[in-house]
Amino acid sequence: MEFDTIAAISTAMGEGAIAIVRVSGDDAVAAVNKIYKGRKSLLEVESHTIHYGYIIEKNSEQVIDEVMVSVLKAPRTFTREDIVEINCHGGLVSVNRVLQQVLQSGVRLAEPGEFTKRAFLNGRIDLSQAEGVIDLIRAKTDKAMNVAIGQVEGRLSKKVQKLRQALLETVAHVEVNIDYPEYDAEEMTTNLLLEKAQYVKGEIEKILNTAQQGKILREGLSTVIIGRPNVGKSSLLNSLVHEAKAIVTDIPGTTRDVIEEYVNVRGVPLRLLDTAGIRETEDIVEKIGVERSRKVVKEAELVLLVLNYGEVLTKEDESLFEIIENMDAIIIVNKTDVAKKIDLEKVKVLAKGRPVVTTSLIEDEGIDELEDAISKLFFQGNIEGGDLTYVSNSRHIGLLHQALGTIDEAIMALHSAVPIDMVQIDITRTWELLGEINGDTVSESLIDQLFSQFCLGK
Repeated sequence: MEFDTIAAISTAMGEGAIAIVRVSGDDAVAAVNKIYKGRKSLLEVESHTIHYGYIIEKNSEQVIDEVMVSVLKAPRTFTREDIVEINCHGGLVSVNRVLQQVLQSGVRLAEPGEFTKRAFLNGRIDLSQAEGVIDLIRAKTDKAMNVAIGQVEGRLSKKVQKLRQALLETVAHVEVNIDYPEYDAEEMTTNLLLEKAQYVKGEIEKILNTAQQGKILREGLSTVIIGRPNVGKSSLLNSLVHEAKAIVTDIPGTTRDVIEEYVNVRGVPLRLLDTAGIRETEDIVEKIGVERSRKVVKEAELVLLVLNYGEVLTKEDESLFEIIENMDAIIIVNKTDVAKKIDLEKVKVLAKGRPVVTTSLIEDEGIDELEDAISKLFFQGNIEGGDLTYVSNSRHIGLLHQALGTIDEAIMALHSAVPIDMVQIDITRTWELLGEINGDTVSESLIDQLFSQFCLGK
């Protein structure tokens, strides 16, 4: 497989101490050497060494920037091609001028994710590991980062490969018995085939058991704060964010629109949405905010319903319980620093077994209990680490569900005494679906689509 040489800026755009221009391909060293001035030619240096020098304008030899250049020769590189990384001064002008000189040396600008795509196509990583790279970059908590690292290291890949190998051996036994009955091969009995299929089904189910938690860690839990005006919704947002993001006043209806923030709660990333107080109003602007609040609630995965400890329950409060019927929710009774007027027993009845937490946000009380309740609701209070493989990618989850369906069909067919060569079709399809996770049986168009999600330079 042959590729041309590519280059891109691999660090975030903007001012910084250092920026990196990455070059990969057979001509990477020679191309950079044309615009590099140092004590030694880059063509003569050892692999995996770094060198001080200057990037110069190719024709005039004018100095563009003072740099450190890393030379890494194939195959011990990320792309399994020669790689040169130019460490130059950060800043929009300096790094772009260096990149332009590289491109004028006969190098092409890389497409989004093309370095990682080459690592996949050259066999350095499989597709699920490549997708783990995206998750690692986008991780919003340390737990999400640990899950992504596990995927980059190939934890999911190894499990999937083990299942595919078990299916392949099963199919091979079937093929031998069908095509070469005269050979003294082990007879693939229905019981043995059933045993293998049930083993694969059980392992897929184990992986899928982590799907909800893994998806939450990867994408964040869409969490909406609702309640009547002036019950402390914006104060709750500020307490969880640990910053004054929302305006807090004693005037009802201060929040007119949906405010969004990411929050790390015990390693769980929450996409936290503070909404306008839901009530009947004649104020046109507030009315729009209320309608947006109602829409956001319907799309939320978790609802934090805030009530006022110092007020009796109103019909508006009770209507909010109806809105969140059958949804995951935590009821927060705020303002315990004032005289109690709310009927907590009635609140618990309306909550229907869902957690009820009392807080005084003005005195910073009850936040730990709230965070515990959120963690217990989705992770039974603990996000496991170690050898647990969290499947977090929607594509992987979808393929695993499909594979579970086809292996189930194979098991049902075996119970119905369907001929083994017919059962083989479902087993082979399961093998193919699992192969799409690692990229062994994936289409070229899907590969292009997946890597287009990467940032430029990765």
